[in-house]
Amino acid sequence: MFEYLIFLAISTATFALFSLGLNLQWGFTGLINFGHIAFMTLGAYTTVLLTLKGVPILLSAIVGAIVAALLGLVIGFATLRLREDYLGIVTIGVGELIRLVVNNQDLPVGNTWISGAFGVQSYPIPFATTPNIFFRFVMMGLLTGLLGVTVFSLWRWINTTRVSSGTETLTKKTSKQEFASRLSVGLVLGLLAVIVYISGIVTLYNYIPKAGLMVVALLVLAFVFWRLEMLVRSPWGRVLKAIREDEEIPKALGKNVFWYKLQSLMLGGAIAGIAGAFFAWQLSAVYPDNFQPQLTFDAWIMVILGGSGNNIGTILGAVIYFAYDAITRELLPKIIPLDEARLGAFRIMVIGLILMVLMIWRPQGILGKKEELTLGK
Repeated sequence: MFEYLIFLAISTATFALFSLGLNLQWGFTGLINFGHIAFMTLGAYTTVLLTLKGVPILLSAIVGAIVAALLGLVIGFATLRLREDYLGIVTIGVGELIRLVVNNQDLPVGNTWISGAFGVQSYPIPFATTPNIFFRFVMMGLLTGLLGVTVFSLWRWINTTRVSSGTETLTKKTSKQEFASRLSVGLVLGLLAVIVYISGIVTLYNYIPKAGLMVVALLVLAFVFWRLEMLVRSPWGRVLKAIREDEEIPKALGKNVFWYKLQSLMLGGAIAGIAGAFFAWQLSAVYPDNFQPQLTFDAWIMVILGGSGNNIGTILGAVIYFAYDAITRELLPKIIPLDEARLGAFRIMVIGLILMVLMIWRPQGILGKKEELTLGK
């Protein structure tokens, strides 16, 4: 039970990171990127290949993020002068190109060259061996601190609506709806944080290898979320939002729109590269088929579901997506007498139906703002 919760926590944190990178590119900048998986692929393969060469794990992950950012630089110079659907077509082609190159080229695995089609296995993973009791208590302390920061941040986020309702020119009804939605989301995320915390404490004390990886994944997610929140509220972030709405306006104000877009694409790519490292560490073996275009569209589902242009909404979208995946995977076989292939198709059909209803009822997503909606512009 606890091991499965740890697995879900790592998966959710990994894809929340992956989706945060996409949310920066599309939700805040308006760049339609259908090849986001390319950044994760490069981040994953760079990390595991460097660790097999003897490079420390942390340094390998940083280099993987840098390589993913450099891919963003290359893609940006080649594609950012394109608009909307043309940009989307080119980026999905780049994503498949990276996967096919990895699949068909020999890779430097350790001291030998092996065909990429055979995948990469037996690479070092953080905290794969049981640390001593002192270090385990340190990780428990970090997890406890992370829970405290999470609960406090959620409380402050909920309370902001109550404080602002008397000062902003919003109707009383809109203010109450905003407060109710934030309270509901905050309670759900807080409850899940407590469940993950209990699972983490138990699995850290009675150590399992993935418990340490979960702590690192959650810490990195918290750090990236914190820095992104500061960035998008800074003058740099306001320029990105202006570009999303109408790039002619920041151009008229003397801003280098192309350079800002390039920065957004590179930073979002670097975040996806870090997510690729965690994806590889969780799988313990990577193959080209692990990086199908479907993962990009999963990230789009998470961003749209939670609300584009909202980092908390992106994390909420990842939580909902993996909760739905876990619940339906366990319950549907007991309710609907279908084979595994048909059940998989049915689950995809249901989440598609949910998205269609959401687009009609609340097109901006659960936490998105309608006035900042970019989909369909």
